[in-house]
Amino acid sequence: MATVFKLIPTTQKYDWGKVGLSSKVAQYAAACRLPGFTLDESAPYAELWMGTHHTSPSRLQDGEKLSDHLAAHPELIGSRVRERFRDAGAAAGNLPFLLKVLAIGKALSIQTHPDKAMAERLHQERPDVYKDANHKPEMALALTPFQAMCGFLPLPQIAAFLDAVPEFAALVPRAISDQFMTVASSADPTGPREKAALKDVFTAVMTADAALFQPQLAKLVGRYERGEVSEVEKDVRELVLRLHSQFPGDIGIFCAFILNHLTLKPGEAIFLAAGEPHAYVAGDIVECMATSDNVIRAGLTPKLRDVPNLVAGLTYNAAPPSTHLVAPRAFDAAAHSTLYDPPIPEFAVVRTALAPGAREAHPPVDGPSIAIVTAGRGAVEWSEGGEGKRFEVGEGEVFFVGAGQGVEVVAEDGDRLEIHRAFVEAK
Repeated sequence: MATVFKLIPTTQKYDWGKVGLSSKVAQYAAACRLPGFTLDESAPYAELWMGTHHTSPSRLQDGEKLSDHLAAHPELIGSRVRERFRDAGAAAGNLPFLLKVLAIGKALSIQTHPDKAMAERLHQERPDVYKDANHKPEMALALTPFQAMCGFLPLPQIAAFLDAVPEFAALVPRAISDQFMTVASSADPTGPREKAALKDVFTAVMTADAALFQPQLAKLVGRYERGEVSEVEKDVRELVLRLHSQFPGDIGIFCAFILNHLTLKPGEAIFLAAGEPHAYVAGDIVECMATSDNVIRAGLTPKLRDVPNLVAGLTYNAAPPSTHLVAPRAFDAAAHSTLYDPPIPEFAVVRTALAPGAREAHPPVDGPSIAIVTAGRGAVEWSEGGEGKRFEVGEGEVFFVGAGQGVEVVAEDGDRLEIHRAFVEAK
């Protein structure tokens, strides 16, 4: 039985995806000659899925579902991971993580993901909308410059916007804004009073009647288009106009005054725990998450909006965007590999970047891995039953590495090689 083998991922077309070959998803699918893929230059290619999630499972090259193969060969997952993630279906061949590539041409919805308890409740109440009972913490690693809104702005910055942006302030009742101003300079921004005041402001905005917010939004956009921008607003003007061009008249545009806005360079990453509001705005990323497809949306979307559950499920932690960054560190003794290890047990990601002709050994991991070649060409080598094994890999190709199996990756002499590898260990 092979312990390392290639996988066939799946592609997803959503309205927000980048179009044609401008999308990393389409580039990868075309480069690896993904079975069944025919490029449509007018179609939005949004996501590439790699994993066992039932919505769009990966398969082996013979067509067998990865989950079925892992259920038949449990040693590929490993006994410790099977036991640790039994509730997530690991004993039945399901991985506790899902790896994706996202190509974002238009902003995703203002959204959050439920924690485990909330996911179980929502799945029970609305299985047609919330299709599994798992939580969905996630990490995004930039492949290209990547813009996102994530987490609540520090309280003083929201207060500054309430002072400087009359169209935003008009959505918040005076009693709520006055109470918020009394705690905005608090030394404990995550205290119960502070969180309650922030929740009241956010709720007032997200539940504002269209008869109130749409005229205010029209005033705001008109003012920004005329270049009438105060010093406090200058960093959000472009974001507001971008969101308005994509979702005219949408309440989610006002989240530019409530949520952090950041731009990541390739190789930088952010982590979003359950209950953190966010919206990806533009760029290409590798995304890894706990195996779930649960999303609670409230703005910038034509899909179902569940404002009550979104408002109820947020943490209301106000902090600078830097608190969401994942600090990379060395991966074992590997000189060209970087580990991104968020504070949850379901997954970590290793990024390996090799110069032409270079090679790198990855030690055995006590759990399963899925890897994708995100640039270049090379090979994967390993020893199986005392026999040396090898296959070539190129951009867009995906492969699985079983628990306890060490591998060596090698870049072609004339090409660099970049690989993103997601894995889980039962810590």
